[in-house]
Amino acid sequence: MTPTIRPVRPTDVAAILRLIRGLAEYERLLAEVTATEAQIHDALFAPNPRAHALIAEIDSTPIGLALFYYTLSTFKLRPNIFLEDLFVDPAHRGTGAGYALMRHLAQRAVAEGCARIEWRVLNWNQPSIDFYHRIGSQPIEHWHTLQLGGEALAALAEGNPHG
Repeated sequence: MTPTIRPVRPTDVAAILRLIRGLAEYERLLAEVTATEAQIHDALFAPNPRAHALIAEIDSTPIGLALFYYTLSTFKLRPNIFLEDLFVDPAHRGTGAGYALMRHLAQRAVAEGCARIEWRVLNWNQPSIDFYHRIGSQPIEHWHTLQLGGEALAALAEGNPHG
């Protein structure tokens, strides 16, 4: 069966959490999932949502998720789509769901005048890296991905050096 893609609805919150947990399990990070259905609802369906999402479904059953938000290209002063997560249930890989989700995002990016779609992929996730290369993505050279969190974030917020 061919998957269909649609924007998420408030009634999808439980399925979204299930897919997030599936992604975390695949990435060996299940213990880090603290998201709740209420938090998902607030993030996606508040008057000013923090994120957006698409569902891939087969026979009205959600089998894939693309969670994304907008960033801004400073040099181009155009929006970008940042794909936070793309996940397809392992039992439904090979159905075209991942491609359909990415194509839908690309169509949205083009329609909205976005400069690009960006995302991260774990360096050990070769099947995903291969998929992304097949659809034409290129690695960003000369850039490192960094993050600031936990105690270091709190220390910086207080104006204290962390080290």
